[in-house]
Amino acid sequence: MNQPKKRASSFSWKSVGKSCLLLQFTDKRFQPVHDLTIGVEFGARMITIDGKQIKLQIWDTAGQESFRSITRSYYRGAAGALLVYDITRRDTFNHLTTWLEDARQHSNSNMVIMLIGNKSDLESRREVKKEEGEAFAREHGLIFMETSAKTASNVEEANGIKIGPQHAATNATHAGSQGGQQAGGGCC
Repeated sequence: MNQPKKRASSFSWKSVGKSCLLLQFTDKRFQPVHDLTIGVEFGARMITIDGKQIKLQIWDTAGQESFRSITRSYYRGAAGALLVYDITRRDTFNHLTTWLEDARQHSNSNMVIMLIGNKSDLESRREVKKEEGEAFAREHGLIFMETSAKTASNVEEANGIKIGPQHAATNATHAGSQGGQQAGGGCC
C-alpha cells in the first residue's frame, strides 16, 4: 500500500545548519562539518499525523544566490517549509525578509512556513535574541521555534507540526541551504 506523501522544503542563507537539521531529523545523528549543498538534497521519514502514516519528503535547498532559481521550483507544491537562520550570525537573520518574500511569491498560498533559529546550543555566541525571532514570526504570520541540530533540541518538534491545508498549522521541515563550514566551527 502506498503511503500518503507530504513535501516540505527548507530555505535560507547558506551555512545556517539546514543540512544538519535534515540529517538529525531523518537519521538521528549529527555531522558537524558538511560540504556545501549544491542544488538540492533530499531526505524522507515516516511520521504520524492524525493517526495516519505519512511519508514526509524534505528538500534541502542550497543557500547560495547562484542556486536561487533552482530553490524556487521546490516551493511549488510543498505543504510546509522551514525558513532557517543561525542565532550566532546576525547577517542570516537580516536576510530573512528577502527569502520569505521569494518563498511566498513562488509557493502555494496555503504553504505553512516555520521560522527556525538554529544553533541554540551556542547561547554564548548568540547575536540574535529569541525575542527578535518571535517578533519576526509574529509580524509575518509564521510559526517560530529555536532548535539545535547538534543536541537535537526541538528537532522532532519542528517536524511534528501538522502538514497540509486541512490543518491549522503545517508540518514545516528543515533543510534548505548548504550546511557549509564557517569560521569558528561547522555549519551546524
